[in-house]
Amino acid sequence: MIPSKNHAIIVSALKHAAPYIRLFKRKVFVLKAGGDVFADPAQTKALMEQVGILHQVGIKVVLIHGGGPQSTRLATALGIDTTFVDGRRVTDGDSLDVATMVLNGQINTRILASCRDLDIPAVGISGLDAGLIRAKRRPPVDRGDAEPVDYGFVGDIVGVDADILRKQIDSGIMPVVSPLSCDEDGTILNINADTVAAAIAAELDAEKLILATGAPGILEDVNDPQSRISYIDRAALDKLRDEGKLADGMLPKAAAIDAALANGVERVHVISWKLSDSLLLEVFTNEGTGTLVVNDIGALTAAEQAPA
Repeated sequence: MIPSKNHAIIVSALKHAAPYIRLFKRKVFVLKAGGDVFADPAQTKALMEQVGILHQVGIKVVLIHGGGPQSTRLATALGIDTTFVDGRRVTDGDSLDVATMVLNGQINTRILASCRDLDIPAVGISGLDAGLIRAKRRPPVDRGDAEPVDYGFVGDIVGVDADILRKQIDSGIMPVVSPLSCDEDGTILNINADTVAAAIAAELDAEKLILATGAPGILEDVNDPQSRISYIDRAALDKLRDEGKLADGMLPKAAAIDAALANGVERVHVISWKLSDSLLLEVFTNEGTGTLVVNDIGALTAAEQAPA
């Protein structure tokens, strides 16, 4: 039988991906996905299929999930007000109950069900389990001329016991991490999932931290989806923040990116889960689909700096 054009495309894609598979096999990727992707079963399956392919080619994936949109919807249904300051959620007692139900009870379980469907061996875990994440309650935050903000039952990370995750991934199991923890007194604390992902990536010496969000990447103009920045360094990212070009949920992401790069993670990717196969394209092509953030652009290869 004469190979068809489709056969040629498939073979070409496999040949193109092979060097990346060799490069990343047995490396650790930390993937953080926002709760909005898990609100839709089809989108959940589309993302997890890509995660499954990474797992099958030998990349060790740790998945951290958020749950903001679901928490907000449930809080609204229960008559509980939701407050954000600089893109971060204020968590009072009622909001903490909602977050616990959504993160541990709803989203984590649904991800594990999708993993079962796709034959991805996975275990659900939160920051409370076996002391994975040690945290303390965040004190009121000074905001200059404005009143200090008390974020309520929100935690700041004190430490991460990465050995708990290493034992799982070395056994071929993918940890699915919910961003809850507690303090030394056992008070449950809600932690920003981007912050958790950055801390875990640093402790695991991850090859990459990938943040899957609804945005196409980091934008030069927040109102123009076409202004996506292909690659950027920490200094330029800080400049965008100082100029007010990062807004809402991108502010804690920028802080997480900065922390990850400062603590040894060499490459952080911001991609959109809305774009078909964005995770695979980001990993297995030079062009990628989102924004690559590094400490120093000069360290990028010529291919990585080539225009898409």
